[in-house]
Amino acid sequence: MSPIVVGGPALFLGDGTPCVALVRPELDVNDPGLRSAAEQAGVTPEEFAGPSDVWQVMADRQDGEGRTFELPELSDGDVAVFTEELLAALSGAGTGGGAELELSDGALTVTVDSAGDDRVALTARVVPPAGGDVPAGEGGPLDLELGTLPVAELRDEVASFRRSFA
Repeated sequence: MSPIVVGGPALFLGDGTPCVALVRPELDVNDPGLRSAAEQAGVTPEEFAGPSDVWQVMADRQDGEGRTFELPELSDGDVAVFTEELLAALSGAGTGGGAELELSDGALTVTVDSAGDDRVALTARVVPPAGGDVPAGEGGPLDLELGTLPVAELRDEVASFRRSFA
């Protein structure tokens, strides 16, 4: 089967693994791979693609532990505010400040600290919302050290992400 192309806005924080991603996947119902998969599943391409307006958090640690869950109540406006706060924190971290940012009642918390030499240290805590679609035993908090990243590159990536869903 041919691969299914997934589009939509995506922000990846971290340099490889560990990482945290905030994504709103969009599947093209005209994609040949999607149409083939839908046919094999016995559903229409539209049913197979599902809604394209649901934000997701994905997190992965080097030890193989991770979390993936949907945030159906999260709006583009909420993500825009979080993104603007992250851009402000990156600007502040470049001058020695730090910040802790929270999205969706703590489902994702990102801490930005200055690491000197125009770099920031990022950490994240991912907590699936209660009553979500996370399998039993996988719902606790997941803490991640995302590494030390260049402020300018990260700021450009966050700004590009912001423009992708504006």
